[in-house]
Amino acid sequence: MSTLLHDERLSAFMGRIPRLSAVTGMHILGGGLTNKNYRVDTPTGTYVMRVSDSEPNVLGINRLHEKINTQRSYEAGVGPAVIDSLVEDGVLVISWINAKTLHPQDMHGNTVLLNRMAASLRLLHSGPAFEGTFHFPSIRKRYLQTVLENGYFIPGQYLETEYRVLALEEAIAVTPEPLVSCNNDLLAENFMDDGQHIWIIDYEYSGLNEASFEIGNLASESGLSLNDLHTLCGAYWQKDVTAKVARARAWSMIARYGWTMWACIQEAVSSIDFDFRTWGMKKWNSVLPELLSEEYDNILHTIKQHNS
Repeated sequence: MSTLLHDERLSAFMGRIPRLSAVTGMHILGGGLTNKNYRVDTPTGTYVMRVSDSEPNVLGINRLHEKINTQRSYEAGVGPAVIDSLVEDGVLVISWINAKTLHPQDMHGNTVLLNRMAASLRLLHSGPAFEGTFHFPSIRKRYLQTVLENGYFIPGQYLETEYRVLALEEAIAVTPEPLVSCNNDLLAENFMDDGQHIWIIDYEYSGLNEASFEIGNLASESGLSLNDLHTLCGAYWQKDVTAKVARARAWSMIARYGWTMWACIQEAVSSIDFDFRTWGMKKWNSVLPELLSEEYDNILHTIKQHNS
């Protein structure tokens, strides 16, 4: 029997959740940069218990919205069911999904998989409306303000290049896409494939947003090539996607720029044993050359051309 069953804090949480009243086994799952995830086995079924780590207000996480939106993703046919929660303690219990966790290399050059992922995204985005909005330009500015006010680490040239990110955000804002229910944190590992269906998990940052952010952020997090991004956009939008690819690439740059500040905050406040500095600098070192490149100008021009 797992030693985790003797953890007083976890035991106290489980004692308040009827479905977990008779636990037979428990072990920690990998992943999770703002929470710890546990597989919990009981005589009646297996569940995942998510226990948040950091102060949600620092990162803009709303635990009530996470619970509601997780259940709505289930209603859309792509997410796990909510079993129970202790919102005030940052605890969420969801159904176990028996499927393979995806990784970036699974997607690279895999047209069939990218098409299947696009289908799941379309299901999520057309499902019940999520609570809250996720406007990343506002969020990333709050992250930056938090870093500056607290004197946290910030990479060199970061502030000097913000004007280029602002130009992308302003161009995108001219012709906004309709807001849909988005996960907003689509790491490859937030997709699970059971062979028939691709599931989407982890709704901490969920809220209404435009689909192109979701696609651009996914491409960024998984290191998709330009060809892969064309495949994903084509499968999702099902039409000529030149402008949509440019929009997703712009969001990819904006996302990496903003998530760099997320990492700077996490390095300072998180109790999770993880090298947030290296994670954030990887984002920064990938986006800085793009922001200063000729390709940046081409992307911005394409978006503006589409706006006119």
